[in-house]
Amino acid sequence: MNTKRTAARTPPPILCLGETMVLLTPDSGRLAKSSHLGIHVGGAESNVAAGIAHLGHDVEWISRLGDDPFGRIIIDFLRGRGVHLDRVQVDPDRPTGVYFKDREPGASRVFYYRAGSAASALSPTDSPTLALEHRTLCHVSGITAALSSSANNLLQHILIDHRAPDVLISFDVNYRPALWPLKTAATRLLELASHADIVVVGRDEAQALWGTERAEDVRAILPDVPHLVVKDAGIEAVHFTGQTITHQPALSAEIVEPVGAGDAFAAGYLSGFLRGFDTPRALRLGHLMAGLTLQHVSDLPVLPDSEDIVGASALEGEDWAGIRLNATHLHDLKSLSQKGNTRVH
Repeated sequence: MNTKRTAARTPPPILCLGETMVLLTPDSGRLAKSSHLGIHVGGAESNVAAGIAHLGHDVEWISRLGDDPFGRIIIDFLRGRGVHLDRVQVDPDRPTGVYFKDREPGASRVFYYRAGSAASALSPTDSPTLALEHRTLCHVSGITAALSSSANNLLQHILIDHRAPDVLISFDVNYRPALWPLKTAATRLLELASHADIVVVGRDEAQALWGTERAEDVRAILPDVPHLVVKDAGIEAVHFTGQTITHQPALSAEIVEPVGAGDAFAAGYLSGFLRGFDTPRALRLGHLMAGLTLQHVSDLPVLPDSEDIVGASALEGEDWAGIRLNATHLHDLKSLSQKGNTRVH
């Protein structure tokens, strides 16, 4: 598979861990009516890794892949996006997971074929490979906990039982109803989230899991998380730290396909956090990454220059509210960036 099994001497400061699969979906129309499918790469944590890499950070993704063409597609794709892959393990006995997306206007259905996948064999025995003592940030999600008991135990190891003292743990709740029962997921995801340093969760998934209607209700059940971000789709993101609450409105964006936008938001927000941006700007960078991703079928579309995205995140107030992201006006991002950089200086 042309992956190195020897770890890099100095691990990248950012680590993303979790399963990535090959996505097969029609470029248009429904699965049942399509004779040709496009091949894409999708995985919550590697989506975040690719987004962070695009924004200029040194990031590594770790998982297990099958020794098959799908695994090779994933390796080639993520390497092309600037993600380090030195510690990816190739499993000769288990396959790479695949999934299919059935698209129709305003909705998508996803069909997973991941049972017994290579990534489902992730376990605490993989923990030395993670080199957490050398990381600044480790990003994981609740999807991993649902893959298998051994993968669930790996998150237990990372978040609870053997926390590395100097690494920040970022946790995206990422509830997937197709993977496990609601009651089991609700209890376990709340437990894992309560031990993270940064938690990202959608208001709608929090309501489904825990019956919380407002962002403030989510804070009430996760009172000690140092940085809690509650996303409310295209309305706003709300950030809680200590007693401080920050509301940042989303921006207007054309929606071609919603899947992947949450991961893009996490990548943007984490990039802003690591850059030391103030909270509103870090949230705006998240909104920009999400909005750009919403306009594409793929979870990982080709994005504008990172400097333009980061520069536009400096816009505030009416300048921010006036942004309209769609295919027609993408070229305006450079001028928005220049305007944002002028405001910063």
